[in-house]
Amino acid sequence: MTTRVVVVDDQELVRAGFVALLGSHPELEVVGEAGQGEEAVRLVVRELPDVVLMDVRMPVLDGIEATRQILTNPLCTHVKVIVLTTFAIDEYVFGALRNGAVGFLLKDTPPAELIRAVQVAASGDALLSPSITKRLIEEFAATQPRPEPTALPDLTDRENDILALVARGLSNADIAANLHLGVATVKTYVSRLLEKMDATTRVHLVIHAYESGLIAPGAQLGDSR
Repeated sequence: MTTRVVVVDDQELVRAGFVALLGSHPELEVVGEAGQGEEAVRLVVRELPDVVLMDVRMPVLDGIEATRQILTNPLCTHVKVIVLTTFAIDEYVFGALRNGAVGFLLKDTPPAELIRAVQVAASGDALLSPSITKRLIEEFAATQPRPEPTALPDLTDRENDILALVARGLSNADIAANLHLGVATVKTYVSRLLEKMDATTRVHLVIHAYESGLIAPGAQLGDSR
């Protein structure tokens, strides 16, 4: 099945390069491109692609707000947003991840890795491993003032346990082993957490856990596979 992609970047030359690269792959189809956020939102709602490559630093409407508008639109529940950035994680990338982006890529990512990332995102798999997600958020959080704790929704004791382990960077298999549960059971709990916390990705769960005070920067990471 062909993966439909929209490319968003305010630099025409950069955008053209991504379009040409992705369009040359037999399993990818670029169904549109945009040079700024407002245009991107309209385009995505019209075309309903599988994946959006989203630049975050754009005039008029940046990629953070464009990502939020896309992923809160009921028509776009299947759309996966990958952030494009020059500077690794910063407040722009963090904001887009918080708004539901599945991960980010540096603009100088090798072509093969870019294509693989689009395919991985389209398949519904996490673009970033849980432990890498935690490290990235901690690296950013270490440079920012500690947020005031926010309340978590009403979670059961078991849901709190699993959220804490997700936030420590453990995979579903690691959580299952740690709590003596089946992997399928853990997946069910994670799905329930995503629904209860109005989150679209595990990245979002980690951010919620950090902002609620459930975990703190520097908390020990679990081993991940």
